[in-house]
Amino acid sequence: MATEVDPAYFDPLSVDPQQARDVARWRRAERTRLAGLREGLGQAGRAQVSDRIAGHLGRVLTERGVRRGCVLSGYWPIKGEPDLRPALADLHRAGVTIALPVVETRAAPLVFRQWTPETRLVRGDWNIPVPPPDANALTPDIALAPCLGWDEACFRLGLGGGYFDRTLAALAPRPLTIGIALDVAHLPTIFPQPHDIPLDLILTEDGVAATRTDK
Repeated sequence: MATEVDPAYFDPLSVDPQQARDVARWRRAERTRLAGLREGLGQAGRAQVSDRIAGHLGRVLTERGVRRGCVLSGYWPIKGEPDLRPALADLHRAGVTIALPVVETRAAPLVFRQWTPETRLVRGDWNIPVPPPDANALTPDIALAPCLGWDEACFRLGLGGGYFDRTLAALAPRPLTIGIALDVAHLPTIFPQPHDIPLDLILTEDGVAATRTDK
C-alpha cells in the first residue's frame, strides 16, 4: 500500500500540500483504528457479517438487473475483509461472469481477470491470490470494493494504495461500484482529496447504508 511504501505519502495534486499531509496522517490513524474494529469481531463475527452482506448483495444485484453474462468484479478478502467468495461462486453458477482485480503494474490501474471456483490462482502483489496472467482480461459492469471506512457521500477509505481510484478514473464506461463495509466503519467524512472518486453505493451488514446522489 502507498502508506506502507512511503509513510509520508500525500497527494501532490492537492491545492494545499500541508492539508494533504494532515489528511494522510489522519487517514493512517483511522485505518489502524478501523482495522482494529474489524479484527475485534473475531472469526465467528466476521463470518456472520459476511453472510449478512452477501444476502443484501444478492437483493441489490437483482434490483439492479444483474443477469447472465454480466461481468462482476469481486475481491479476494485480506486483513479481515468481508468474505464474499461463496456469493461469487453462486453468482458464477447463475451465469454471471466473475473477475478479480490484479495489480500488474505498480501505480497503474488494475486489470480484471476472469475467475471461476476452479481457477488455479497465483500469488500477486502483497501475496494476494489472483487469476493467472493467461486468464481472460475483462471490463466489469459491476465492481465490489472493500472499505475500511466510508461516509454518506459514498467516499471510501481503503488500504491506501489508490489503485481503485486510479482504475475508476480510467474505466469507460464506469461500472456500478458497490462498497462493501461494516456499518460501524461509518465516518462523518473521509476528507476527500482530488484523487478520491465516490462509489455508487455502500453496502453493510445492515443493508444499503448510502447511495451516491450527485450523478
